[in-house]
Amino acid sequence: MTHGQDYSALYRQSITDPEGFWAEQAARVDWEQPWDRVLDDRDAPFYRWFTGGRLNTCYNAIDRHVERGRGEQDAIIWDSPVTGQSRRYSYRELQDQVARLAGVIRGLGVEKGDRVVIYMPMVPETAMAMLACARIGAIHSVVFGGFAAPELAKRIEDADPRLVISASCGIEPSGVVDYKALLDDALQMSEGRIAHCLILQRDTRRCELQEGRDIDWDEALATAEPVDPVAVEADHPLYILYTSGTTGRPKGIVRDHGGHAVALCWTLPNIYGIQPGEVMFTASDVGWVVGHSYIVYGPLLNGSTTVIFEGKPVGTPDASAFWRIVERYKARALFTAPTALRAIKKEDPDGEAIKARDLSTLRAFFLAGERSDPDSVRWAEQQLQKPVLDHWWQTETGWAIAGYPFGYESIPVKIGAAGLPMPGYDVRALDEAGDPMPVGELGNIAIRLPLPPGTLTTLWGNRERHHESYLARYPGYYLTGDSGLVDEDGYVHIMSRIDDVINVAGHRLSTGQMEEVLIDHPDVVEAAVFGVADATKGQLPVGLVVPGASFDGDDKALAEALIGRVREQIGPVAAFKHCRIVRRLPKTRSGKTLRGTMRSIANGEDYTVPATIDDPSILDEIAEDIGRIRS
Repeated sequence: MTHGQDYSALYRQSITDPEGFWAEQAARVDWEQPWDRVLDDRDAPFYRWFTGGRLNTCYNAIDRHVERGRGEQDAIIWDSPVTGQSRRYSYRELQDQVARLAGVIRGLGVEKGDRVVIYMPMVPETAMAMLACARIGAIHSVVFGGFAAPELAKRIEDADPRLVISASCGIEPSGVVDYKALLDDALQMSEGRIAHCLILQRDTRRCELQEGRDIDWDEALATAEPVDPVAVEADHPLYILYTSGTTGRPKGIVRDHGGHAVALCWTLPNIYGIQPGEVMFTASDVGWVVGHSYIVYGPLLNGSTTVIFEGKPVGTPDASAFWRIVERYKARALFTAPTALRAIKKEDPDGEAIKARDLSTLRAFFLAGERSDPDSVRWAEQQLQKPVLDHWWQTETGWAIAGYPFGYESIPVKIGAAGLPMPGYDVRALDEAGDPMPVGELGNIAIRLPLPPGTLTTLWGNRERHHESYLARYPGYYLTGDSGLVDEDGYVHIMSRIDDVINVAGHRLSTGQMEEVLIDHPDVVEAAVFGVADATKGQLPVGLVVPGASFDGDDKALAEALIGRVREQIGPVAAFKHCRIVRRLPKTRSGKTLRGTMRSIANGEDYTVPATIDDPSILDEIAEDIGRIRS
């Protein structure tokens, strides 16, 4: 730990001298050939980093650690309460597995630049498949294992892969998910011709293999010849990760080898306080960007140990799941989504499961993925007696835009803020015309170009959409799609998506601010506020609130108290008069609340049931609740 250094000076350097700053950080990475340009602006606003340089991400994540004496250290710990299994892989064992798997993939005709779609559960082999692709310069595209066949088919069509890697099944608390059947359906739907599928057979449910197309993972690996890492250009694509678009076609975020490795190597010790040899537990899914950055690549590039957890925050078996992992494997940092924290708090409001564990190794608890409500943050601080640190980033950026440099300097925490801008991110709140908002006032959050290394280089096969989605509205800036403010101390406060800022009688109001007031009530664990069209005021806010498990009061009385609370803390200008108590909210499998879908239901607009929704039946319940509010 290096507390005591001046983060403000470090940040200023990253903004005023980005080339000097990132050249210095790039020394953390092993290069086969140094770069010609640190920052290549010849194709602005499509900037590139470290052009002319050559390296390999897999070598940096595995081989160099073996060469330097970490061969016997744990690289991956797999813990699966849904199967009752756990396994450990040292860096040397991981090197052997990945090198031979890369030999299998190359033997199936995959070369540098070819795409490989990975549709896998939370098993160590998923990380191995990603690393094996990186080893030979192939471009992997991991599709979240919860996606149904039509969404998988869309991603296969867009990536046009030479190979698909999958498994016979995934395992959820609710039962076994037949991955192979979903894959077969997707391949029938997709227009791409896939010559081969590499299939991992799991004992829980084995599957039939299609002769000539499907290859058994274990059989192929048994006879495979290992291959060495292949150095690629720094701006060569490492992976494509799809994020939902406003149209039916998903957006394929492209990440490079060079900038990605440099950025993640900076973040592990400086944001998360994780040193080589220490354990990081990121409770997410490899199918999301958090899993890419901080289950797989970040910890391994840093020479640390990563935990792959096949389970849930509650229900596998109870609210002690995360704390058991921290205690058992002596994790130094825990990183998860606020929705997971709220689920734990709802099931264990008094923190009994926390008190029952030895969490002395844990230095800090990190939250990201959606806005962290202050009540849950304060609860976690009180129960854990550790720093609870929010930070804000996106699939597009790959690492934190704003946060707390926990491993570099201990700076004051502002509950409700996402933290300070991280190196290279020049964050501004702009009005509709692109002019800066006054300090502390709500605006559209944009980042002055160039973005730092590790962020998206383009959208796969669609440069025009990249420009239209992120760069066109404010020339010289990247538009994040979020609304928020920058306060007098430079802290960034993210209030909601831009679409979730509502206009009530000419006043721009943040639904996130209203949610914060609602969740701060002791009987409330979750809330969602969205705007409904109103002939007089333009829009009116509607709130749906989930009470805690111990709540046994009157729903109507609670709703009236919450309406009064918003009026008292935000003011009559909010016109918050419609609040209903519900038992659950519609969410994606990654835990994000589907506010846009609820807004469409409330306004009588057509909507598509999101492919990532956790339970589609809840939308019918929400429609009934909104109908009751209207009546």
